Amino acid sequence: QVQLVESGGGLVQPGGSLRLSCAASGSILSLGAMRWYRQPPGNEREMVAGISSGGVTDYADSVKGRFTISRDNAKKTVYLAMNSLKPEDTGLYYCNVNARTTWERVEAYWGQGTQVTVSS
Repeated sequence: QVQLVESGGGLVQPGGSLRLSCAASGSILSLGAMRWYRQPPGNEREMVAGISSGGVTDYADSVKGRFTISRDNAKKTVYLAMNSLKPEDTGLYYCNVNARTTWERVEAYWGQGTQVTVSS
């Protein structure tokens, strides 16, 4: 089994910054793509940013230039640095990780979510 633990959420004023972390643990042979999603109040979950095992990144248009995704493979951790935060960035942020747990098995796992609230 794989566990994902997110941290770093909180309340911040517009224009502020936060850094989210998501640490993976368990029986992991290797990690593939790692992604951050968010679910704004009353809306569906949407992908915010992703990073491949090789370090190629992808972002939603709404966060390009403001958010940066990175990973530390040794620590099995993915980060999301969020700058110039806006009220519309408010939501529950989840990490999603592809993990190989056996030579035949690759599955996607979800964290429990961390709340980000941008408000004055």
